Amino acid sequence: MAEKTRALIALMVAVLTLSACAGQPEFTYVRDESGTTYFKVPSTFTQLNTSPIELFLSGDQPNSQAAMLRAQRVWSTAFDQAAEPSAGHLLRSQDPFVYATVHQLTEEQRDTISLNRLRDFVLPVTKQVRDLYTQQAAATGQTPMFSDFELINDEILTLDDGARGVRVRFNYQIGGQVQTFDHTAILHEKGATVSVMLIGCQSVCFVRRASEFDQIASSFKLLRLPG
Repeated sequence: MAEKTRALIALMVAVLTLSACAGQPEFTYVRDESGTTYFKVPSTFTQLNTSPIELFLSGDQPNSQAAMLRAQRVWSTAFDQAAEPSAGHLLRSQDPFVYATVHQLTEEQRDTISLNRLRDFVLPVTKQVRDLYTQQAAATGQTPMFSDFELINDEILTLDDGARGVRVRFNYQIGGQVQTFDHTAILHEKGATVSVMLIGCQSVCFVRRASEFDQIASSFKLLRLPG
């Protein structure tokens, strides 16, 4: 009887364990507010508040008019797989970090958008913008945060319905560590919005987990809504 009881308990534990595993989704599925951009990340990533990231990237002051106007036309989200997630891991982390944003372009931005502008949408990638970044740092007497740029891959994306985009992978040395970034930027067919995904972690991490990052990046798509 004791053996049967132990066997029954073992079976129940196995069933409960399988049920718990089955209840945990493998991915977190994400869409922007307008429902036009879609991607998925492993459920082991923690979603973050991106307000500090937007202030850093834009240079706007909190509660300023510029920050409020930007908030009306920019949607963003971020996911961190570090044990202690932080928005500060956007540019340097030993663990994978995913940042995604959708920008409603102004009339001026629509007139100047190009494939090179898509490449430089978050970080300096093209030589022209990298040189400008270095010159601005020198003019202010500051040591550039980004140095020793290395281009790994640069691909022009052929998309349906007239949309176009780029996917660029590159290295930067930041704070004594080499950080790898995988940047995808897509211009909507009507030229009204740009959707961007930036995946980053230290280069040794990126090499080890490249296939996982490819899966995340390949899930980043535009959706055609009815109407």
